[in-house]
Amino acid sequence: QVQLVESGGGLVQPGGSLRLSCAASGSIFSISAMGWYRQVPGKQRDLVATITSVGSTNYADSVKGRFTISRDNAKNTVYLQMNSLKPEDTAVYYCTASITASYWGQGTQVTVSS
Repeated sequence: QVQLVESGGGLVQPGGSLRLSCAASGSIFSISAMGWYRQVPGKQRDLVATITSVGSTNYADSVKGRFTISRDNAKNTVYLQMNSLKPEDTAVYYCTASITASYWGQGTQVTVSS
C-alpha cells in the first residue's frame, strides 16, 4: 500500500508564492517519476510539472519560469515552488508518483485571489 500526502495549499494574492509538498509512504522500493497535476471543476486534470528520479523536469507551458519542481529521494518527497501566482492557477493540485503503478494524492486546494 502506498500513500501520498500533500500539504501547502491555501489562499494567496495574485503575485504571491506557495510551496506544495507531497510525501510518499508505504511499500516503496523505488519511485521513478513524481509530479503535479491540477484540476478545476468541470475540466480535465492537467499536467503541471514532472520530475524523474535523476532530476529531469518537464513543465506545462503555462507555468514555465514561475513554478519549480524538485524532489528529495531520501524522503520520497516532491515539492512544487509556485511564484508569481495568477488567478488562473486556482485549482486542486494533485501529487502523483510512479512506482509499480501510478498513485495519486487526495489533492490540495490552491486559490489565487485578491
